[in-house]
Formats: sequence, structure tokens, C-alpha cells
Amino acid sequence: MGYAIAAAAALRGHEVLLISGPVNVPAPIDCQVVSVETASQMYDEVMNYSKDCDAAVMVAAVADYTPMETSKQKLKKSGDKDIKLKRTKDILGSMRNVFGFDGALVGFAADTEELRGNALSKMQRKGCDFIVANDVSRKDIGFESDHNEVTVFHSDGAKDHINKCSKRDIAEKILDKIELLLGV
Repeated sequence: MGYAIAAAAALRGHEVLLISGPVNVPAPIDCQVVSVETASQMYDEVMNYSKDCDAAVMVAAVADYTPMETSKQKLKKSGDKDIKLKRTKDILGSMRNVFGFDGALVGFAADTEELRGNALSKMQRKGCDFIVANDVSRKDIGFESDHNEVTVFHSDGAKDHINKCSKRDIAEKILDKIELLLGV
């Protein structure tokens, strides 16, 4: 979904910076791509680049937890292993108060239950102008699919449901909302 939004924004003539973890899709044409491998690297790059952006679309499904320790070698199957986790830094939640970002902020809420409630709570907690929610339990949309179906919740209480269609079509509708918000 992030790559679809980046590609559509570049085709509209916007300057696009795409901070991306490992993916199996080609980078969009006319986008500056910053590749990262970890949630910590993504946090640092977003902090570094966000101050110069008019809009930020936070699509990545970054893990909420990461191992406290890493191993340079493969962990063998010998006995039980206790792996301790720590919370990852909250990239979307840091945009307003930590990074000082004051542009249009769009979050994504990939969820499997309580879609509306979880999305609205996330939008409010993280200071988003709107949030795009999708049900990731469905196999016909979202991850590993060229299609999606989303509901866009706005900070003013409005909502728009976008029925199943190509990610490219959804990207165009999301960009329309961002441009309207920015007066572009």
C-alpha cells in the first residue's frame, strides 16, 4: 500500500521520499528511497527526514516488540529458549511531540478486530489528521495482495469506506484527501 501511495504521489508531481523496510516489490519510479532493515533504523530515518515534509503517510506495519538481545549465529533447537522482548519506539506516536512534525499526518491501522474503535483510538493518541483502517485477517486484501478495502476515519468524526479495489485506486483517494487537507 505504501508503494502504491508513493508511486501515485510521484506521478502527481510530488517530491516523494519513501522510507522502506525489506519488500518484494520494485521501488516506484521518481521516488527517493531510503532502505532500512530494523524498526530502530526506520525510527531514526523518519525522525531525520520528517521535518522537511509537508505530509507523512505512515503505512509500515512495524513490529510492536523487538528482541532485547540479538545473536550473530543461528539459535539451535536445543532445549527451551526464553526470548525477552522490549517495545519498539513508536514512530507514528513520535511524529507530533518528539519529532515536531506539523504537516498532514496520515496513519494506518492494520487490525483483525474492533477496527473502528482501535482506529479511532489510534488516530486520537497519535495526533493523525486521518487514519486508514483495514482488516488484515482477510486473505483477499491487504498484505500479499494488489487489492485492499479500507475505511478512512477523519479527525472531525467523518468516515469514508472504500470498497475492495486496487491499491492504486485507494492510493489516489488517499492522496485526494491529503491534497484537500493541504490546500494543494
